[in-house]
Amino acid sequence: MAAVPEFDTDALEPHMGHEARRRVVVGLVFAWLVFWVLMAWVSAQDHWRSGGTAAWRPVVNEGTSMLTASALLLLQWWRARQLDRWLAHPLQWFARLVVWLPLVGPLFVVLNFSLRAIVFGLAGQPYSHEPWGEAMLYELPKFVIYFGLFAGVQFGARSYRAWHVERLRAERLSGLTQQAKLAQLTQQLQPHFLFNALNTISALIHSDPDRADALLGRLAALLRAATDAAQRPEQSLADELALVRAYAEIMLERFGDRARIAWQIDEAALRCRVPTLALQVLLENAFKHAVEKRRAPTAISVSAQAGAGQLRLAVQNDGGALPQAPVVGVGLGNLRQRLAGLHGDAAGLSLSPVGGGGARAELWLPCAC
Repeated sequence: MAAVPEFDTDALEPHMGHEARRRVVVGLVFAWLVFWVLMAWVSAQDHWRSGGTAAWRPVVNEGTSMLTASALLLLQWWRARQLDRWLAHPLQWFARLVVWLPLVGPLFVVLNFSLRAIVFGLAGQPYSHEPWGEAMLYELPKFVIYFGLFAGVQFGARSYRAWHVERLRAERLSGLTQQAKLAQLTQQLQPHFLFNALNTISALIHSDPDRADALLGRLAALLRAATDAAQRPEQSLADELALVRAYAEIMLERFGDRARIAWQIDEAALRCRVPTLALQVLLENAFKHAVEKRRAPTAISVSAQAGAGQLRLAVQNDGGALPQAPVVGVGLGNLRQRLAGLHGDAAGLSLSPVGGGGARAELWLPCAC
């Protein structure tokens, strides 16, 4: 009949645990067996009260019904794994489940009566039933009732499970976002960065006050974005670029001719949503591991490309050198966790060397724009 939900079961395993899932399955199986034991008991009681003496016959009848229904419902259980996307739309969920009822119902009756004939034959007893038309009219309503009960229980269980998983994911993402915000304030926008940025601005106050005022505004925007990251874990790439350009302006003012940045931004990507300050983390990584460690000019390129439902962001430099086993720091580590919390396996982050010298940090994530 219906299926006990698997809101992307593989993804649920880490959240709910194998033990919790096992308890749910055991509970459903136990309830199913108790239901059929009660059905067999009621049928046996009716048989005795009507003057019958072979109580095993109604027990066999209910037993074959249980076996046949269980087999068909297990098949439906497997099929219903594909219906979890419709849990938010109950009518569509039930409609897609019921569409198979005209096929499964008659199949239940045929298999059930065939199995009874086999069991009675093995017991050396004759088995007969009313014509198939009458049998269908009598058995199908019972099967529809079983189907409806099982579907209702299943929908409730699957909906609860989906809600439970999404709640856990939201809590996990909230924790990761808070952690990322703290990391931004303590690791990526470190005190030494603030000190150097303020020194850069201070040096311009008398010689170029308008420029100093503009850079101070850029710094304030960055600090505000870092503080608000927990309340706004995602933003459009356009908004992200505004912050990243502010960060780049401060860093270029600080390092002068030692760094230059080329921007290669696909206009189609601007509406895609990205984790707040994700691109800033990549750019900060380039300044920290390339520009700060060499005197020669460093060329940095920032690119964003969207296509085939995916957004790819990359920051590449010609001066950084990756060790054989790159160590991911706090900033990149938190970004990788945030990507996993938001998009699972559909998003990721990689570090790779560039031929001729340099390094490339790239992240990818889904984009429906």
